[in-house]
Amino acid sequence: MGLLLRGTVLFLIGNFFAVFMNLLQINRQGDVSVKLPPELLENLFLKEWWVPPMCGAAAAMIGLLYPCLDRHLQISDPESRKGEWSKVMRCIAVFVGINHASAKLDFVDNMQLSMTLAAMSIGLWWLFDRSPCGFGLGVGIAVLATLVTQLLVFYGVYNYSKAEFLFVRSWLPCIFFSGGVTMGNIGRQLALYDEIQPKTKTD
Repeated sequence: MGLLLRGTVLFLIGNFFAVFMNLLQINRQGDVSVKLPPELLENLFLKEWWVPPMCGAAAAMIGLLYPCLDRHLQISDPESRKGEWSKVMRCIAVFVGINHASAKLDFVDNMQLSMTLAAMSIGLWWLFDRSPCGFGLGVGIAVLATLVTQLLVFYGVYNYSKAEFLFVRSWLPCIFFSGGVTMGNIGRQLALYDEIQPKTKTD
C-alpha cells in the first residue's frame, strides 16, 4: 500500500469521524441518531462543509507521521504488529465511547467531565499504544488542535453554543488526544503492509 493510497484512506476515515462525531456533539440533549432535522443537515454539509476535509487532512498527517517516527526511532518491529486489526478496531470503539460520553453523559460540573475524559483518554493510550512517542504526539496534537479551534472560534469561523474553556469546550483536548492516538494506530497498521513487503521479497 503506497504512501498516497494510505493518505487517501486516512483522509476518508478522518472525514467520516468528523461527521459522525459532530452528530454526537450537536444538540447534546437530543437524540440525533433517531431524527436528523433539516437545519442539522444544513449545518453539517453547507455552513461548516470545510470541517470534515480539515479533519481528514489532519487524520492523514497524523496517520502518516506515527509510523514514520516509529521507523526512525526504531520503536517497534513491524513483524510484531501482524494481525493487530482487532486491536485497532477496539481502539476505535473506545474512541467513539469517549466521544459519546462527552456528548451524552451528565456530570456534576465541567471539571468532573474533563477529568473523567482525561483518564479515559490516557487509558486508551495505555491499552493501545504505551509508547512515549505516541503519548508525546498525542499531547502535541491536543495542544495544537485546541489552539487552532480557539482561534477559529475567536474569529467567528466556528461557534460553540456553550463554551467553558475560554472560547471552546474544556474537554476538547481529551478528544483531540484520543483521536490522535486512534489515527496513529490506524496509520501504523496501514503502514505495516509497506514495511513487511520488502522484507518478504528479500527473503
